[in-house]
Amino acid sequence: MARIYQSQEWSTKLSPSLQDFELLALETYAHLPDEFRMLTGEIVILIAEFPTDEIMDDLALETPFDLLGLFEGRGIAERWNPSTGEGPNRVTLYRRAILDYWSENEETLGDIVAHVLIHEIGHHFGLSDDDMEKIEEGVE
Repeated sequence: MARIYQSQEWSTKLSPSLQDFELLALETYAHLPDEFRMLTGEIVILIAEFPTDEIMDDLALETPFDLLGLFEGRGIAERWNPSTGEGPNRVTLYRRAILDYWSENEETLGDIVAHVLIHEIGHHFGLSDDDMEKIEEGVE
């Protein structure tokens, strides 16, 4: 006898696209505590499938699935000496690595994205793991 699953239509579901992921990341960032977002100043959130070959080499990664996100820019300690022509801080989230992590863990995709954003930004602003854990608890 065939079973019919009636609570959701899974046959039409796709994994989040780059655009969907960007919307999720921006919405997640908007719900981070105000005090935390104030640390970042102007920040750009980018989504990519995988890190570039250059990033892979620079970080000595064995596989592109080893990196969920990357902060590029200047932390608080470096802000006292701004460079000319410098762009805003940015965080890149790596969609495929995050989806792979999601498939192997019992966490929501939104919680994983929040965790990656908080940790990528937090480490560059001198926050401890305990500080970042408290921020994660305060996410709406």
